[in-house]
Amino acid sequence: MPVTSRTKSAPAQPANENNPYDDMLVRFDRAAELLGLDPGQCEILKTPERELKVAIPVRMDDGSFKVFDGWRVQHNSSMGPCKGGIRYSPQVNVDEVRALAAWMTWKCAVAGVPFGGAKGGVKCDPRSMSVGELERMTRRYTSAIMDLLGPDRDVPAPDMNTNEQVMAWIMDTYSMHQRHTVTGVVTGKPWGLGGSMGRPAATGRGLLTMVREACAQKRLDLARATVVVQGSGNVGGTVASLLHAIGVKVIAISDIDGGLVNGKGLDIPGVLRHQEKKRTLKGCKLGDRIDNGDLLELECDILIPSATENQITSKNAGKLKTRVIVEGANGPTTANADKILDAADVFVIPDILANAGGVVVSYFEWVQDRMGYFWEEDDVNQRLEGLMRKAFAQVLARTKQSQVNMRTAAYMEGINRVAYFTKMRGLYP
Repeated sequence: MPVTSRTKSAPAQPANENNPYDDMLVRFDRAAELLGLDPGQCEILKTPERELKVAIPVRMDDGSFKVFDGWRVQHNSSMGPCKGGIRYSPQVNVDEVRALAAWMTWKCAVAGVPFGGAKGGVKCDPRSMSVGELERMTRRYTSAIMDLLGPDRDVPAPDMNTNEQVMAWIMDTYSMHQRHTVTGVVTGKPWGLGGSMGRPAATGRGLLTMVREACAQKRLDLARATVVVQGSGNVGGTVASLLHAIGVKVIAISDIDGGLVNGKGLDIPGVLRHQEKKRTLKGCKLGDRIDNGDLLELECDILIPSATENQITSKNAGKLKTRVIVEGANGPTTANADKILDAADVFVIPDILANAGGVVVSYFEWVQDRMGYFWEEDDVNQRLEGLMRKAFAQVLARTKQSQVNMRTAAYMEGINRVAYFTKMRGLYP
């Protein structure tokens, strides 16, 4: 099994603003400096424990063969089994997976769940593949990374362009090799196959809690607020639906093909019905078309970027017209954009705190699988809100104590907890 490591030194500023791993390192170094961590310990904490690259040959529907690249990166397991999603995207690369794995480490620590961080990805275009091709690719990828997986080792979950069906294929493939059903090897499974009530909406529901907390801090009346959501998948679509359901005006939403805007508020259920039927927002008559870049610059009270990395950069951060950003995606804001948003007094709830609802309920699912006893959805939602509010309060307290922004405070909280576990466990041998 190949094991590689990242170059030890990190730049003071990202050499490439489009590289999310460089962004993660810049923020890590800043938080570690404020915490006064030992340089040697810093090297341990920011270096991935394992990186596995695999080739995934798949027979396509027309009888031809295609080989896809896949990765699984385990960043840190000091706090428990590694945890992190698997994404399917044409843009996936190893640095992206490294960054996502590291963010999962800090996110689990901030959320207070006993997991380490990992991430997986397959470089493919799932929108051009049939269900059969996706299943064959998923099962072959699972078999290729199987030595890393297990309920006590590494527990994948859905991410971009993967869903409960993909998790069911992974669980079944793993179980066939183990010769018995192992529900706890993945989370985000269908209910009835060991999935948890409340899991599909968990990230969006956690974002709703963060929106409410942000409004309380900024003394913003949510009932009168305007919201822009970038992304309309499981995360963006869910938080938009939840906000619409409580009477909040969502004025814009988008997908990969562009966005819709309606200053009077969008009919979110109608928009999402159109998307589900057509698999795109194109052609929806419930709002005016808008470019994805222009959507981010709309005047609003709350902006929720829920698409992918590097959406708010040094090039457009100064053009944003919002008071609050709640990051639904992983890494939507680059390190160079942070200082611009700070100067504009934009209150940012960072990804490793804001979108932790998914991993929190994944933890609940893992616990339920191991108990063989499942909770009602109201129990799941109440527990989720409790942990999210607690995490927000702890990060906010760190913000005030250390006189830093919310992102740096979240990094400090997460890194400090992982550093404590690492120090107490020591090094073997």
